[in-house]
Amino acid sequence: MEHWDELWPGGFRFRFDDNVFKPSTDTFLLGDFAEVRRGERACDLGAGIGLLGLLLLARQQELHITNIDIDSAACALAEENAAVNGLEDRVAVLRADLRDRTALPKAGSFDLCVANPPYFPPHTGRVAEGSRGTARSETACAFDQLCAAAAYLLRSGGRFCLVHRAERTAELMDVLRRHRLEPKVLRFVQKDAQTPPRLVLLSCRRHGGAGLFGQCFCQKSAFWFCPKPSPRCTHTP
Repeated sequence: MEHWDELWPGGFRFRFDDNVFKPSTDTFLLGDFAEVRRGERACDLGAGIGLLGLLLLARQQELHITNIDIDSAACALAEENAAVNGLEDRVAVLRADLRDRTALPKAGSFDLCVANPPYFPPHTGRVAEGSRGTARSETACAFDQLCAAAAYLLRSGGRFCLVHRAERTAELMDVLRRHRLEPKVLRFVQKDAQTPPRLVLLSCRRHGGAGLFGQCFCQKSAFWFCPKPSPRCTHTP
């Protein structure tokens, strides 16, 4: 079933289909977390209906978004959502497989990549069929392959922002670093103070120097992660 909604009363409108993937709180969290700058070129990897792009465009009017998704129905909705808001000159939609570099824009094309990727590795529990299953489980694109696409598309110094399951944080950071996407900002999301974090928001930099939130120089540092401390640092991870 198809539905219409809007980001806020009188704001950008969007159409979504229950059979493609329903909008989630995770997308809105990432839309607020990702830093956007005037005139930048951004790319949403696995964009679905283009909702995340609308959230970013609502924050920065001089941003240009390329939505990439493998699903033709999702791409059609993304194109419609751009058109209904008069954003055709700021939004491009590309139906492509992120694993196929020949189908992607040229290397280094973007200042910012964002992704709300599938959270679950393949063969880990029951997975829905069709596009909903592809959106929830890494059946069409593993996290390693997503990071490879982001690293390819970003210019040196470009940023990659994503949302994922908190329990996979250590694994995510290992994979990101293997693709020279250095984690810089991390934010956990939890329902309340009594429950463990459910989600993690990560901002990474292509070819960025090591060290989450910067270098750690203090034994009693507030930084919880110090992978390559400077010679002056006495902090033991």
